[in-house]
Amino acid sequence: MANVLIVYGSTTGNTEWVANQLSAQFKEAGHSVDASNVTKVTADGLCSGRDLVLFGCSTWGQDEIELQEDFIPLFQSFDKIGASGVKTGVFGCGDEDYTFFCGAVDAISGKLNDLGSKLVGKGLKINGDPGDSTDAIKTWGSSVLAAL
Repeated sequence: MANVLIVYGSTTGNTEWVANQLSAQFKEAGHSVDASNVTKVTADGLCSGRDLVLFGCSTWGQDEIELQEDFIPLFQSFDKIGASGVKTGVFGCGDEDYTFFCGAVDAISGKLNDLGSKLVGKGLKINGDPGDSTDAIKTWGSSVLAAL
């Protein structure tokens, strides 16, 4: 049984919905899962004692990548989360009509890579209503589970 943390920032509820779907899938697979809104966590040692930490963040902005506003303080303190050597994954919701579709997924993945975490694959990018992407979410969740 793995100890999994899912941290998400969600403005419209889409990223939270995805976090809850992944949480349910991981619990069904027998793992201990804590899904937390980013406003309820602190950066210091966030990854400590976890077998896997997933980060979910939506993307805003047309001219540049803008992370979901609640997620920004954590992202700016990523050097304190203790990600080195920890398995991590990133997911996010966005709108493919924007220049930087789900750019937060790329930005967070890049930062985690720089910090020495072990990314468990390509980030999950969801366009529009995540309810239309349940198969993609389950498939991504299965690939992350396989990496545990």
